[in-house]
Amino acid sequence: MTKKQSASSTNQPRARLTPAAVVDAALELLDEEGLDAVTTRAVADRLGVRMNTVLWHIKTKDRLLELLADALAGSLSYEDLPEDAQKRAWELMRRYRKSLLAHRDGAALVTGTYAAEPHTLRFADTLLDTLVAGGATDESAAWTLYALTYFTLGLTQEEQAMTGFDEDRLRAAVAEGEYPALRRALPVLSADTFPARFEDGIGRILGGGRRER
Repeated sequence: MTKKQSASSTNQPRARLTPAAVVDAALELLDEEGLDAVTTRAVADRLGVRMNTVLWHIKTKDRLLELLADALAGSLSYEDLPEDAQKRAWELMRRYRKSLLAHRDGAALVTGTYAAEPHTLRFADTLLDTLVAGGATDESAAWTLYALTYFTLGLTQEEQAMTGFDEDRLRAAVAEGEYPALRRALPVLSADTFPARFEDGIGRILGGGRRER
């Protein structure tokens, strides 16, 4: 092999490597070490290839994170959804939250990206269609989509980051200050009831208040 041929071959990605394989490796890294550990170099090390080989497939770290976020949306199932539009919207949001919780720092990952990718767009399209089927206009459905998504991302991000120490800090801070309203509400605010907070919040956005399973 000539030097020219050798140099050319080193610039080509290995045949076995695909963008999907890169995303799978990044997901493993995310689950094991968290979002901060997901870098193109770390993914390359995990795959046993050069960083340039990973970049050949995903171009930039930002692009990698977009693909990761879309992979989370890709885990959603659309089978056996309720016929009733209101119930279907509830179930879609429950499944969305579940997809975020299935991976370490899942909500933080999605919050930090703008993934205009197939799986993410399919979820948004399905939810919009469901809201319109329930009587919303296209404009109203779009605003409700924002509210549902941002609420779920924010709550789930806090849920994944929350520790018992954080709850103790809240109790101590309220006890030491002049916060009468917070003191009265502290049993609820300091309780680890993220599923209940989720159900209550979705109910307030969709209308009709909190809805139990």
